[in-house]
Amino acid sequence: MTIRLDKMIPLPLLEQDTAGSGVWEVESVLFEPGKTYLVEAPSGRGKTSLLAVIYGLRNDYRGKVYLGASDIADLSWKEWSAIRKTRLSFIFQGLELFDSLTALENIQLKNSISDHYPLKRIEEMAEILGMTPYLHRKAGILSFGQQQRVAILRALCQPFEYLLADECFSHIDQENITRAYQLIREECERQGAGLILTALNVTDLPNAHVHIKL
Repeated sequence: MTIRLDKMIPLPLLEQDTAGSGVWEVESVLFEPGKTYLVEAPSGRGKTSLLAVIYGLRNDYRGKVYLGASDIADLSWKEWSAIRKTRLSFIFQGLELFDSLTALENIQLKNSISDHYPLKRIEEMAEILGMTPYLHRKAGILSFGQQQRVAILRALCQPFEYLLADECFSHIDQENITRAYQLIREECERQGAGLILTALNVTDLPNAHVHIKL
């Protein structure tokens, strides 16, 4: 599946200066499976809006967005549900964790939908991200950086053709950024999936196929 944006721009950005944007000021943008796209921009340039539109959370945009041959404006809620279960996964900037559940319970909520991974694999990935001691702690008492790592693990516990990652390293130290980025890339490669990752600064994230500035 490809993702194509044809002259797409969120309506709130129409009144802003978007000169030089690699998305808002071009005729068409094509995202392809198996490739990594790093979308870099300062706050307010539409990084979160871009991913929210692709994921079907916003419909206040001009232009067209296609998942494969399907115009997302024509998709039903049932079609969106199926897409989010098997084709698109999202690491939300706001994390969207359940504070009263443990870290592991938050991860298992997603994993149980498709039985994507056995517990052993989840524990292995948690170990890579230094989260083993925190799996059975309530998400609400974890630091924001720890919560970000829980959100990353949760997003990896489903089948997907694209992983959308919205500033998912903003509160993580450089050593854990490197580990998390490597784990994300490995999981994307294993599934032959594309990665669209937004960030304020992507200089510490090498090996991207495409670097886009908003």
